[in-house]
Amino acid sequence: MSIEQSITEGVERLGISLSDGAVERLAAYLALLERWNRAYNLTAVRDPDAMVIRHLLDSLSILPWIDGPRVLDVGSGAGLPGIPLAVARPGLEFCLLDSNGKRTRFLTQAVAELQLKNVEVVRSRVEDYQPVPLFNSVVSRAFATLADLLASAGRLCAPTGRLLAMKGVFPDDELARLPPGYILASVYPLHVPNLEAERCLVHLAPAPVS
Repeated sequence: MSIEQSITEGVERLGISLSDGAVERLAAYLALLERWNRAYNLTAVRDPDAMVIRHLLDSLSILPWIDGPRVLDVGSGAGLPGIPLAVARPGLEFCLLDSNGKRTRFLTQAVAELQLKNVEVVRSRVEDYQPVPLFNSVVSRAFATLADLLASAGRLCAPTGRLLAMKGVFPDDELARLPPGYILASVYPLHVPNLEAERCLVHLAPAPVS
């Protein structure tokens, strides 16, 4: 089965509809990532079929909870989940934030090659970033803990926005240590096709000001 066929089958199992050319763009992104990986070690996953599952489908599994128009991918790394989400939702504006020059060079190249007009790449520490306006959705995939995410990136979320943290097993301990000023909206189980590992999405929100 080709990479395009694997992506198409996985997207169908997720129940997601993509626009014309999206599958080809996602395949091109993986090819670029595979090429850069040889020199820059951007991701530990090397096998193309595993990359479809662990990178693309894992990222796209949170699509139903993304709220726009402005979406921030915190600590974007190799562009996950931001680039797959941006390909799937061209009508939303995505910002890929990372402090590492090697990674932001790759992100800039990927955005140019894939012609993603709805994506901005920003090289900055999260703590130093001062966006205007704030974001409707702040997404993280590989951030340390929920408390760390809120401490550094919580202020980047609009008062009515959502903070979406991708996790493995249900993070009971982290949820017990949420700092004041934020509430738990929900935890959604994620069902990634052909992925054996447990995955979930934690939905946090700024607490309403009384």
